[in-house]
Amino acid sequence: MNRMGRYVVSTIAWHVLLALLVLFGLFVFFDLIGELRDVGKGSYQFGHALVYVLLSSPARAYELLPVSLLIGGIFALSSLADSSQITVMRAAGVSILRICRWLLAAGLLFGGLTFAIGEYIAPLSNDAATRYQVAAKESVLFGRFRSGVWLKNNQEIINVSAMQSDLSLQALRIYVHDNQHKLLKIIDAQGGRYQGNGMWQLEDVTQTRFLADSVSVTRAGSMPWATQVDPKMLAVLMIKPKDMSVQALQQYVEHLKDNKQSTARYELALWAKIFYPFACLAMMLIALPFALSQRRSGNVGMKIFLGILLGVSFNFVNQMMSHIGELYQLPPLLAAALPTLGLSLLAIYFLWRQEKG
Repeated sequence: MNRMGRYVVSTIAWHVLLALLVLFGLFVFFDLIGELRDVGKGSYQFGHALVYVLLSSPARAYELLPVSLLIGGIFALSSLADSSQITVMRAAGVSILRICRWLLAAGLLFGGLTFAIGEYIAPLSNDAATRYQVAAKESVLFGRFRSGVWLKNNQEIINVSAMQSDLSLQALRIYVHDNQHKLLKIIDAQGGRYQGNGMWQLEDVTQTRFLADSVSVTRAGSMPWATQVDPKMLAVLMIKPKDMSVQALQQYVEHLKDNKQSTARYELALWAKIFYPFACLAMMLIALPFALSQRRSGNVGMKIFLGILLGVSFNFVNQMMSHIGELYQLPPLLAAALPTLGLSLLAIYFLWRQEKG
């Protein structure tokens, strides 16, 4: 990339970061206001709410990045067009295609940043925020329902009443059956702690074995329990699929497939996470015709407003497609790709009209 390309990319990056900062501050403020309704309940105070919102903020930045890219891109390119810098570039022989390559470079840069935040930073910060909030409220990660949480793992059906913020379990029951679904035994434990490498240590255990002609009951102070279920898998039950990393979604989808359970919801979230960074490329491409057309038709504010409205609409449609895809049983790949694909085609059409006109 030559000096001119680096100048355009750096100008766009500066405006995008400025737009992200404004939107980020606004939404974090709203999140803090939303948390105030729980302040004063038990030991949960304003300081706890503030820390929780700050720990959750990377996920908010992940959601806002593509929209910020469109807003910042429109402002940056509009300023370049308004000062006739793009006109000078075109007069010097820079084609629209070359400008698009510069925009795609900026889109790749922020797409990589979006993927990194969504895959590594946001899931860890969300997990830390949830644990912090649970500890501050002196509550449990899950256990609000009378029936507890149920999950299936091979020949075991597991019911957990509650999970503490330190990832220890309370009041769990394990139903063990054979390949013919005949109940072999029931294991009741008052608590359990994960030891690592697929091993749990159960406390205050009662085992009920169903033999051919009798029932045997044994009790023990503690016993090991080997299983594929670990705290991360249990934590999935309290996390929205959109807040999980691609790796975590892949692992959980495989677990559901192994246990012959429905995977549609998590597969759709998986593909949505994969396609989301590519939206940054489409946002960059569609920013160019919005910025250039204002020089011909005037009314800069209206053009920028329409561009912002388009970005917000994309964000809304992208979130809505997860529900539509699940409701109408669309292929997860198709449902996840449609918003980004539609935006890309719209950007290409606008650019074609811009060049043709």
